[in-house]
Amino acid sequence: MKSKSISRRGFIEKAALTAGLTAFGVGNSVGKPVELPVTKTGLPREVWIAAVSKQGINAGTPEKTAKLTLAILEKSTIYHPDVICLPEVFMNNRLEPGVDLRKEAELSAELLNDFIVFARTNQCYMICPILTHENGKTYNAAVVIDRQGNRIGEYRKMYLPDDEIKIGLTPGDLQPKVFKADFGVFGIQICYDINWDIGWKSLRQQGAEIVFWPSAFSGGQMVNTKAWENKYVVVSSTGAKSRICDISGEVVAQTGMWDTNLICAPVNLEKVFLHAWPFGQRFDEIKAKYGRKIKITNYTEEEWSVIESLSPEIRVKNILKEFDLRTFEQLIHDSETLNSKKNTVTLPHK
Repeated sequence: MKSKSISRRGFIEKAALTAGLTAFGVGNSVGKPVELPVTKTGLPREVWIAAVSKQGINAGTPEKTAKLTLAILEKSTIYHPDVICLPEVFMNNRLEPGVDLRKEAELSAELLNDFIVFARTNQCYMICPILTHENGKTYNAAVVIDRQGNRIGEYRKMYLPDDEIKIGLTPGDLQPKVFKADFGVFGIQICYDINWDIGWKSLRQQGAEIVFWPSAFSGGQMVNTKAWENKYVVVSSTGAKSRICDISGEVVAQTGMWDTNLICAPVNLEKVFLHAWPFGQRFDEIKAKYGRKIKITNYTEEEWSVIESLSPEIRVKNILKEFDLRTFEQLIHDSETLNSKKNTVTLPHK
């Protein structure tokens, strides 16, 4: 049964009073310890992601760099990652004017075979950013390999900086496509693409839950921002610092002094991003029913909330339906619709 609707101010005042009483022991039952229920372990949609940093890796030739990168990837196998992302054109050093792009692309394609073997052997997806060549054009691309070692497609960098245009690279399509994996839907953006919203928003509209961002530069807070703006996980794999950001923009893992070239960490995709008001009024009901099986994280200043399932038995979409909640995106869409109806302008008669 739905709770009675109260005002925003009234709800906040009531919540503050309850918190104050609890601090003094009022409302808490005192007696024998509560017997905690036994719950299943394991997150419902846990995905282990590995990202590589090229920090300090300069082997001189694509062949040596590929070999060194594979040695780094071997360290990830103890975690059995579901997907691994490598940095932008990771086998090549800086491409200078006059370079034979077709030859570089052909060499990259040849060396890619070792990574295909790695993916098949370790049963993981791989995002391999290399130069690719087709119909007389060379692209700064990211090839996607599945768990069986199949090359299932590639993404081509949409926006190229001046130096890449000058050496003869060709921009990719401005309508990036998503890839469907057994763990969910993901997309890719590369380096300079981070300066334009079009690709990132398009991927979200197509249902992307993770976006991989191979890059030459680290991006810093830009990576975190793309995550919370689009409400999906963003994984950077760069020439320096690499990181994994959750849908709230918070860092799950990142490379640094003790993890210079490799990180591997889990994310849970069974979660949803909400605007805290007005749906926060029902959080106590949700907690009362599901207890340890869910987690609600609130961001007070932003008025964000994230509801996450911690049980294989619970799907967040069912909680939304049961408690009449809307995702942040649904709320914004509905608000825009209502505003457009109210903001209809009638032109004065002449």
